[in-house]
Amino acid sequence: MNMRVLVTGATGFVGSHCLQALTGNKEVQVIAACRDESRLPDGFAGTVCKGDLQDQGYLDTLCKDVDVIIHAAAWTALWKNKQHSDALFFQPSIKLLESAQRAGVSRFIFVSTVSAPEPEKAHDPMSPGVKRSYWPHEANVVRIEEAMKRAAGDDFCMVNMRLGLFAGARYALGLLPVLVPRLKTRLVPWIAGGRTLLPIIDGRDVGAVMALAATAPNLAGFQSFNAVGPEVPTVFDVISYLHEKYGLPKPFFDVPFPAAFAFAWLMEKMDFIFPFEPLVTRSIVHLLQHTNLNNDRAIKELGYKPRHHWQQAIDIQMAEMSQIQKTPMKLARPLGESGA
Repeated sequence: MNMRVLVTGATGFVGSHCLQALTGNKEVQVIAACRDESRLPDGFAGTVCKGDLQDQGYLDTLCKDVDVIIHAAAWTALWKNKQHSDALFFQPSIKLLESAQRAGVSRFIFVSTVSAPEPEKAHDPMSPGVKRSYWPHEANVVRIEEAMKRAAGDDFCMVNMRLGLFAGARYALGLLPVLVPRLKTRLVPWIAGGRTLLPIIDGRDVGAVMALAATAPNLAGFQSFNAVGPEVPTVFDVISYLHEKYGLPKPFFDVPFPAAFAFAWLMEKMDFIFPFEPLVTRSIVHLLQHTNLNNDRAIKELGYKPRHHWQQAIDIQMAEMSQIQKTPMKLARPLGESGA
């Protein structure tokens, strides 16, 4: 009998790559949950369930006769927007988790981030996340991780996927579209000399590892995995590449992380004065703190083999951005876009 795998947020970055990775598996029947099927990847021929994850009736219908749920739907923001994140992301996610448990779904897979734990503990995907007050969305990610730990059991496997920074085709809110216009201002400094890691992952590798998490045998209880690309560059490597290939300015000066966080805090506090978003926020500084990330657990337990180099992912996304990114990307998704 085929495994029935439901993908929420099927038109988003993670969800669409999951559909493409799962579609080639003859043992999997893929169900795409979305609000606008016209935005599904070309060639998708699986089942489509249209609706809104804020609708409890829709959630209950989605979970019927499903074996695995990949919860890729998210409304995201890089700062502020706590009420929107609660209403459009956290609450629908918890209700979906509860509906899945009632319906007898055997495995629930959640899209988390490698930035959730303390930076020095990020190499261990089983380490606890930290709810940072300056980043409400990531705090909600951690709250969902905690709810998954409580819900996990012998018959209800929770799989937490801590993914790296997204790049590649069909990009959404992410570091590159936020970083590029800020580099052009020539006001962005190096932080700690750019020596920390920037754990980029191509969308195709995202789809591959999520498909493995859905189909891997012998997973039970609560499981958590890091997934990044085959090589993790430093911040210096990435900005130098953007400079050499795309002509973006390199930073002219360097500051330590404490100074960067203090400056970002000041930029956030001054937001009410200026009609534009802050040059930098504490969440952006936090994303540059990663150290010692690897795929070891995902390789061992899931058979993950990342294939797409970070430079390839950047090239694909920069080409796409040149076509569709006419204005700088906002630090939050437009209201109403939850990826459901």
